[in-house]
Amino acid sequence: MLTSKKILICVTGGIAVYKAVALVSKLTQAGANVKVMMTKSAMEFVQPLSFQAMSRNDVYFDTFDEKDSSVIAHIDLADWADLVIVAPATANVIGKLANGIADDMVTTTLLATTADVWIAPAMNVHMYDNAAVIRNIAQLSKDGFHFIEPSEGFLACGYVGKGRLEEPEKIVQLVEGYFVPKELPLKGKKVVVTAGPTRERIDPVRFLTNFSSGKMGYAMAEAAASLGAETILISGPVSLSPPPNVTLVSVESAKEMLDAVLLHFDTATMVVKTAAVADYKPKEVHLQKMKKQPGESVIVLERTTDILLELGKRKKDQLLIGFAAETNDVIHYAKSKLDKKNADYIIANDVTEEGSGFGTDTNAVTLVGKNIEQYFGHQTKKVLALQLLQTIIQLEKDDAK
Repeated sequence: MLTSKKILICVTGGIAVYKAVALVSKLTQAGANVKVMMTKSAMEFVQPLSFQAMSRNDVYFDTFDEKDSSVIAHIDLADWADLVIVAPATANVIGKLANGIADDMVTTTLLATTADVWIAPAMNVHMYDNAAVIRNIAQLSKDGFHFIEPSEGFLACGYVGKGRLEEPEKIVQLVEGYFVPKELPLKGKKVVVTAGPTRERIDPVRFLTNFSSGKMGYAMAEAAASLGAETILISGPVSLSPPPNVTLVSVESAKEMLDAVLLHFDTATMVVKTAAVADYKPKEVHLQKMKKQPGESVIVLERTTDILLELGKRKKDQLLIGFAAETNDVIHYAKSKLDKKNADYIIANDVTEEGSGFGTDTNAVTLVGKNIEQYFGHQTKKVLALQLLQTIIQLEKDDAK
């Protein structure tokens, strides 16, 4: 969602600076190009090197330290940013901005930028309630600055109350919402996404499953929702929280997943079958725990219903997208699955490749269709999911012409 978005983080001096390091890391992982500017007091808490490592960009802190002689640094950064976030924002910097004071690199840049500026305060609860701070925040709000409200909790000074810098995960969510495409190509459409593994019970304490974490499927659901779709996420057992604006349907077995998909299939515009569904299940499920016996034990397996194949047989106008997790001959198997299962696209990846496949936060895949074979290199699954859906939407639009 944040691919290539340019975000300037202005860090001012408070104990919450350590959270700003996490914020920069998470924004970078989400695909954003992040640059950091620090006040001198901020550098008393965290060294610039930490931000440089997380952002993979130079860190700025001195108005007179021009790293590129062809530009004036603070003006160049002010023009460069798509969004500026002051986090943490101290009472001091809020006061300076409210009164138009520009006496360091951060405040000078903030006065020069035409990008939206978000301010995330962090301070003692009594400072936050001080009449001068309230007045300064009101003035900045009137001037068009946006505030990320601090949360309540235990503060470094020992007080409990409002003043904690909002959690980095929440700020990233807000930023992703800000950059949601103004055009919503899936608005009015219904997208069904399957995710995670299935479990096939052997007895009350044992089951067959696989290593799928559900991360790619959840990323696909989040991307579909961000593009305006009514999104149904049918998920096997995972340890992930459902994305915002997504309806979660929790299932366990392959049969339960098939039933849930069929319930929504006729009204779906698009089905993205990301789940790693078990191909086999025990022929007999024991009602009591199986006891250890001397020697070998045999569990007889039978096939589960191939969900993608079943959907391909029933397909009318739905766009059917499957995933193929392979360990060899990836493209060959993807093309074979595309034809055999009457799918419109297969997204294939080599799960043996480092940084790809089950459990990782990144992935690299090839989108295979009747008229396309396009490789998408390693990136976060969230970024990749959005790119895949946007590419498929554009391909369908081109085909319709």
